[in-house]
Amino acid sequence: MTAGEMHATVETATLLGIDAVPVEVQVDVSSGIPAFTIVGLGDAAVLEARERVRSAIRRCGFDFPGARVVVNLAPAPLRKHGTGFDLPIAAAILVATGQLQRNLLESAVLVGELSLDGSVRSVPGMLAQARSAQARRLRLIGPSGILRYRAALSDLDAQPIDTLRDLLQRCAETPCPRIDAPAPRKCFPDLADIVGQSSAKRALEIAATGGHHVLFTGPPGTGKSMLAHAMCGILPALDTDEAIATALVHSVAGADETAALAGVRPFRAPHHSATIAGLLGGGSPPRPGEVCLAHNGVLFLDELPEFAPSALQSLRQPLEEGSVTLVRADARIAFPARFTLIAAANPCPCGYLGDSQRRCTCAESTISRYRARVGGPLMDRMDISVDVPRIDPSFLLRTHSSETSSVVASRVLEARQRAISRNASLDESIGTLPRGRLRQHIALSRLSATASEALASCARVGHLSGRAVVRLVSVARTIADLESSADVLRPHILEALGYRTWDTDAAA
Repeated sequence: MTAGEMHATVETATLLGIDAVPVEVQVDVSSGIPAFTIVGLGDAAVLEARERVRSAIRRCGFDFPGARVVVNLAPAPLRKHGTGFDLPIAAAILVATGQLQRNLLESAVLVGELSLDGSVRSVPGMLAQARSAQARRLRLIGPSGILRYRAALSDLDAQPIDTLRDLLQRCAETPCPRIDAPAPRKCFPDLADIVGQSSAKRALEIAATGGHHVLFTGPPGTGKSMLAHAMCGILPALDTDEAIATALVHSVAGADETAALAGVRPFRAPHHSATIAGLLGGGSPPRPGEVCLAHNGVLFLDELPEFAPSALQSLRQPLEEGSVTLVRADARIAFPARFTLIAAANPCPCGYLGDSQRRCTCAESTISRYRARVGGPLMDRMDISVDVPRIDPSFLLRTHSSETSSVVASRVLEARQRAISRNASLDESIGTLPRGRLRQHIALSRLSATASEALASCARVGHLSGRAVVRLVSVARTIADLESSADVLRPHILEALGYRTWDTDAAA
């Protein structure tokens, strides 16, 4: 390439799901009627870069060429989204017009949105961009926030800039600062703060150990929501791989990923008016929904029967597969969605069916319709169902001593480690395994003879489906791990069966 040629190429990337796909920004500046054209299947935000880039270049003291400027985003068939192309487009124009040395951008990936004054701003998916640059062994040039990713991506080569003018002088290698992960804030209740409800607390401990899904049923004000929030306090912190995977989903959704990078498991509680797109994801470009943002954490659905039946049934695939696949005309995009589902429901529309203090005013047909909104297929995927009864007011006013979340969390961690060491090839919690590996895990669950007999008898009497039987065994295996038992015994099967109260109530 000779010095007189007026074209340049800069590396960048566009998001496709949680991955950053490489894109070349090719700029050609030629004589002719002044024009600024962007081609290559860019969306509206990409095409609007023309005005931001033009203003940013001039405000930073550079000259915008009074010529024909054509920007091509290659590969052309790939759709490009977002404002992250502003910085690479501006940089390529400056290189093509000789205002920026070409070697400053060699082996570099540029991502960032430009303000009209030339300042560089962050865009959704910066963590995905950083991981892509790291995998390609390229230097990432972008907004100053990219330095925080160097703690998680240790060999990331990053050059933060504040304005477009900073590209004139390539920064020296910035030493990786020591970034201490912020201590998780106590934003959830401690189990010791919840009076009574020993059965529900036990269910939470089992769910946290095995990744099982839980349904709390009871009248209003009995502590169902507090129990769900307390789940965060007994789950172990995210390990490094989990933290990066979780933070990636939050990053591409435009949410703050700081907590996930610090090891804090996400807790998502969408309102019951949420749509299918809000729960699973969607839009253009496709963005992850609530179930994906709960990846490696907890999804809490309060007032479960109030959700639209279609929205609830859409959860069946993520609960089984641990992922959400959005199919579009031009692509299939998969988002991870491996979470623990905790749901809360009233026993009837008025909320007082079976309550010892207040009488239910609902007709039997109304109760049946209310329960039918959840649907059998979804309920069949709930491993644990627990009644949360009203606590006597005199009991609430007494002074109580109860186990704290930290004590329960230590037992959960020990039981998880026992499960992993028992089957070293299956390094995930029981409740989160895909179906094929779940069957493999059940085959290795080591049921005693009396446990097998009890299981067969319970399955026949309760008319349990094959899925329900498998989940029943997985809960029993988790109970055995909590009690340091090598084999699943009959009491473990019976306790697991006792956590299917919704099935019992429905049958009654």
